Amino acid sequence: MKANLAIASLAVASGLWLGSASLAENGAPAGEWRHYGADKASSRYSALDQIDRTNVTKLVEVWRWSAPDDEIYAKESRYRPGVFKPTPLMVGGRLILPTSLGVVAALDPGTGKTLWTYDPETYKEGRPANAGWQHRGVEYWTDGKIERILYARHDRKLVSLDPATGKPDPKFGVDGEGYTDLATRLGRDINTRQYTHNSPPIVCGDTVVVGSIVSDGPTAPEMPPGHVRGYDVRTGEMKWIFHTIPQEGEYGVDTWQDGSWKYTGNTNVWTTMSCDEELGYVYLPTSTPTNDWYGGHRKGDNLFAESIVALDAETGERKWHFQAVHHGLWDYDFPCAPNLADVTVDGKPRKILAQVSKQGFTYVLDRVTGEPIWPIEERPVPQTTVPGEWSSPTQPHPTKPPAFERQGVTEDDLIDFTPELRQMALDTVKDYVMGPIFTPPVVTGTDGKKGTLMLPSAAGGANWRGAALDPETGWLYVPSMTLLMVDALTKGDPARVKFDYVYNSAAGAFLSGKDYLPVVKPPWGRITAIDLNQGEIAWMVPHGVGPKDHPLLEGLDLPDRLGAAANGVLSNGGPLLTKTLLFAIQADEAPKDMMRMGDQGQIAAWDKKTGELLWEHDLAPTPHGNPMTYLYQGRQYVVVAAGGGLAGAILPSELIAFALPQ
Repeated sequence: MKANLAIASLAVASGLWLGSASLAENGAPAGEWRHYGADKASSRYSALDQIDRTNVTKLVEVWRWSAPDDEIYAKESRYRPGVFKPTPLMVGGRLILPTSLGVVAALDPGTGKTLWTYDPETYKEGRPANAGWQHRGVEYWTDGKIERILYARHDRKLVSLDPATGKPDPKFGVDGEGYTDLATRLGRDINTRQYTHNSPPIVCGDTVVVGSIVSDGPTAPEMPPGHVRGYDVRTGEMKWIFHTIPQEGEYGVDTWQDGSWKYTGNTNVWTTMSCDEELGYVYLPTSTPTNDWYGGHRKGDNLFAESIVALDAETGERKWHFQAVHHGLWDYDFPCAPNLADVTVDGKPRKILAQVSKQGFTYVLDRVTGEPIWPIEERPVPQTTVPGEWSSPTQPHPTKPPAFERQGVTEDDLIDFTPELRQMALDTVKDYVMGPIFTPPVVTGTDGKKGTLMLPSAAGGANWRGAALDPETGWLYVPSMTLLMVDALTKGDPARVKFDYVYNSAAGAFLSGKDYLPVVKPPWGRITAIDLNQGEIAWMVPHGVGPKDHPLLEGLDLPDRLGAAANGVLSNGGPLLTKTLLFAIQADEAPKDMMRMGDQGQIAAWDKKTGELLWEHDLAPTPHGNPMTYLYQGRQYVVVAAGGGLAGAILPSELIAFALPQ
């Protein structure tokens, strides 16, 4: 069954429409930054204009804050922090953020001085599932009298903190501890070592909505389910559960053949979410089922995997859904919150949701009904040759806006700077399957092929840093990466796994071509501005200099910027919009080891109307978090998280603040 185009849209059935009332909270209010994405619409926008195109080149570092993770690691090396990637909140005269090791801290916004810390010592439990020790952010809520910080901990606890003191709310959760347990009431027992949290929850109305991280490295089809739950923001009592894998008798259960809904896991919301409080809807971007690359044990379309699901935040009732990938075999989970906007299409006001994707598509839907703003066509795609596998005969293809990334691989996509480089690229790809987007993986050795070339890759396209939306113009700004990857399977070893086929991780080292020079044409990183009123690309520019000093490119007359050949771990993206500027972070260039963190990157600023690069500032350690901005005591600041630990390197975990000289 193709449950696309928002089938069973209960919003349509009820005639729900709010006229021309404006949703978009229009960015961060009053110079603060109250939510991970600035507002609950995930705009990443602030109307501040003290820093503008005329003076952005004068920005200077004004303070740095060192996370307590560095001291914890220095005392005990087994507590090895991950990449430092939070986006702090600024509310009530405090910057509030979590660290990679799970400490929450409040800082003075003008000096970076620590005001308080909350350390539940969750790192003593051991390294969390999948992504290790890292955390993206916290959520803020107030009813005008009470204020709270909501934080989903690594040890599967939802905690409510007083933002003035950092102390847990004794009225929240059980036994005065200030938390509620997230490891229970999922409908089945789970292995808690495979389940954790590293993204902020979202408060929609009076409901805290919480997703989860489920390990991407399963050894069996039986994994924790990624069901999403809503909790009372005042008490921590669970209000509802939405089964991202439908259970017996529920809508969509027939898309999981042979009873696979009973044991399959993942299908989680590991990233951030958005909320329209006027409608009372929360929007869930879901991920791939167990496992990312092989689904012979879960035949069928697999609702609600790789979908946008709109729920009533008060009750958990599904209002509509849209599935972007049927029976996923590519790890094309939705990596970021959708952007909500009010735009004008064909002369009519429309309340829309724009979801960017790893695929390089932007899915634009009516956020009330789920209906596509422009047609989204089910088009035939190549079919699997893997024994025992099943693949969907079609996949959704938006007709507008155009894709913001290169999709699929043909010989025409290969570099041709010189005849020698062209031949080198042809020699590199000759042992791999090439084809359009959604070409499925192959078993290594099939017809002499090592695997399928995948572009965009599982690292994006767009990734968790997401896109930014200007609520004044309806323009969407998307940082993305043109990063090749190999999609290949090998026969599973029954002594180690219960899957017939598993992802060939050795093939995954093929990320960027011979000598770590990409085999496809640049740009290898880009920023695309999309006018959502028209469904057209307004401009696109390369993002990052790229490997200009590579020996194979020596002496060639190439553009000044080729785009940074980074991957999903390295930094490329992190959009922030202000009144006149677009800020983003970028990798210096790809190191020789693609999974090793570089020690330097940049934060940069562009004219958001034209894409003209105005300012570029080297940063060490490498920035990783999405930048944010705020006004404090009459001065505008831009702040970004940098450093932390990754394979082969432990760098300081720092928050770095910029401002104009006083």
